[in-house]
This record gives sequence, structure tokens and C-alpha cells, in this order.
Amino acid sequence: MPKPVNGFATALCAIAALACATPALAHQPLDEVTANFEEAIPNLPGKSLVAVEVEYPPGGASQPHVHAKSAYIYAYVVAGAIESKVNDGKPRIYNAGQSWSEPPGASHSISRNASKTEPAKLLAVFVVDTEDKELTTPTK
Repeated sequence: MPKPVNGFATALCAIAALACATPALAHQPLDEVTANFEEAIPNLPGKSLVAVEVEYPPGGASQPHVHAKSAYIYAYVVAGAIESKVNDGKPRIYNAGQSWSEPPGASHSISRNASKTEPAKLLAVFVVDTEDKELTTPTK
């Protein structure tokens, strides 16, 4: 694997540590959450852009959770199909190539692979207060 340049390695290490070390990502052990990107937004002081990839095995699901109060989220289905329910909205299935957004502090009661036989992959991009390190918190 080529080495990242221009401080990007530091950002990747930080987000990898965040994705692996914090229980705040609210995903089941069989789901794989991979740090993709993290960087402060230069023209928005105090804000950062954070991206994570979530891979769901067949039938895989995340625990119900809430997102950071500062986090505006763009979600893009990379592969497969994801069923999602945000706040009081209706559950909806998004297929590869489709996307949705989530407002700050959103409650995510359903986030799962819509297939029992095929894997699915999601890219979640957060615009978040730089000091917010807990992107998601499981709900009880």
C-alpha cells in the first residue's frame, strides 16, 4: 500500500484509532467500520469532515443509535442495499448508488443490510464539530 502524503497519514491514524477504540460507533462486532478520512475544514473553523465505511455482512445491522448533536451526515450506498430509518421517518431501502442525509443529532433506529444473502457497504460522511469525537452513541 502506498504511503499517504502531506499529513494525511496522521489523519488516517487518528480516525482509525477513533473507529477501533471507541464504543461510540454503535456497530455489531460482525460489521466492519473502517476509517476513510478525517480533516479539519479550513474555511469553517471548528468543523471537520470525517468519513467512515460500514460493511454489513448478509443480515448485518447496527444497533439503534443517535449521532453527535453537531453532525450533519451524508450517507452513500457503495454496494448492496441498506435499510435505514432516521428520526420519525419511514424505513426506506437504498440501493447501490443512492444516498440520503441526516440532520444533526439524528436518531437512527434502523441501519441494516436489506439482504440476508449479499453483503452491503455504506460510506458515511460527517460534517461535525472538530471536538466531537463520539460520532454515534447507542440508544437504550
